[in-house]
Amino acid sequence: MNRRDFLVRSTAVGMVAMFATAARAAPHTITDDRGVEIKLADDAKRVAAISYFGADVALALGVTPVATTYMVEGRNPDHLLDRLVDVAKIGQRASPNLELLAQAKPDLIVAIKRYTEANAAKLEEIAPYLAVRLETSEDSERDLLLVAEALGKKAEGEKLIADFQAEFDALKAKAPRDRGVKYLYFYGSGEAPWTFYEDDVTASILTALGGVNVAGKNPTPEVPDNTAFEMNLEAMLVADPDVIIVYDYGPDRPFETNPIWSSLRAVQQGKVHFVGDHWIESHGPIARRVVINEAAAILYPDTFKAETPRAIAGRILA
Repeated sequence: MNRRDFLVRSTAVGMVAMFATAARAAPHTITDDRGVEIKLADDAKRVAAISYFGADVALALGVTPVATTYMVEGRNPDHLLDRLVDVAKIGQRASPNLELLAQAKPDLIVAIKRYTEANAAKLEEIAPYLAVRLETSEDSERDLLLVAEALGKKAEGEKLIADFQAEFDALKAKAPRDRGVKYLYFYGSGEAPWTFYEDDVTASILTALGGVNVAGKNPTPEVPDNTAFEMNLEAMLVADPDVIIVYDYGPDRPFETNPIWSSLRAVQQGKVHFVGDHWIESHGPIARRVVINEAAAILYPDTFKAETPRAIAGRILA
């Protein structure tokens, strides 16, 4: 090789190295919902999700997570289609297995704050730990952008928010003028199920579409992790909702054996809707768009066509 060829080759190799270095993001810092600064040396590429939220955001941004928790063991979340079938499962969202989490070798852990804050030190030994609050609609958008920024996809995250808002505005505009359908939305387990106030993100969607939440407003919104309360069936009978929406956690539904249940008008009229994991995990950009479409059809079946969660998600994750 002559000197000229050597110089050309050396220059080319140097430029490749320079571009490879430039492709790596500069170190950056993100402040999570604990107020803790998360230092990232590069854009995250191996996301582990404690709750479906982190998986939802990652998939919406074109990144397959390396690990996720579940709501019900063995149940695939319809709103994420089959994208998590081959992803490592690390336990139920309230009790993740940290050994399995470590085996997945994540470079970012996205986790619900209330379930994981006590184990922050152990999580941080595995990977940077981004704690998210996930209660209200404001939490949804703020935390979506936090994860998007960690992935180096903030602009794409902003577009997800804009796309959601445009679709939601269109649904609200199409909803009937004679609104006022009284709804009750609760977590389907226990004799006195956990029932959601208006500031819960999913309930707020129903309310924004014109529904009236018989559970009412949160009396203490300043108290964290307080968007639901235990409501007995006697109180449900007095509230007399037009529609009941139940998060289907599983077959154990003791409330259904209470004689009052069959006395509820919504039950007698066949207006009880059992819904999937995306209703309880509705902060992610895919879940929220599935929920707004399902919610519109539940409240106004004469105006909106009922579709399966998979059909709606298929349009988003096409």
